[in-house]
Amino acid sequence: MPVTYQIDRRAALIRTRCFGIVTLEEVRDHFRQLVKEPDLPKLLDVFLDLRDITSSPSAVDIREAGNTIARLPSTVRFGACAIVAQRDAIFGISRMFSVFVEQFFTAISTFRSALEAEAWLRAHHSQEMTASALSPKGPWADSW
Repeated sequence: MPVTYQIDRRAALIRTRCFGIVTLEEVRDHFRQLVKEPDLPKLLDVFLDLRDITSSPSAVDIREAGNTIARLPSTVRFGACAIVAQRDAIFGISRMFSVFVEQFFTAISTFRSALEAEAWLRAHHSQEMTASALSPKGPWADSW
């Protein structure tokens, strides 16, 4: 399957890699699998690696992928999302995707290098966790 992922539950991070020719149905399958994952963190940061994708999704495909995210159950919630795309076409499409889905993430940005994306994701993860811990609706609010 040209969409693979690994979840680091301790870091509340999913690393998703797309490679080769990726279809909308394969993206939907990825989300179907994710919904079935046991013990997902309450907020999952995303490192989306598109460096090895050879297909170029259409604007309709990008919008439909966003609609798929919109329909996810409340057990799957996302924090920050860093997208890595090196080809110009995929970089542009990734930025368009960001606009369609920004409401489902605490922050989202597209990068040309994995190192830059990792640094940004670490900074946004730290900010989100700090804000969440200080908020009355933070991770411990239910236990009070």
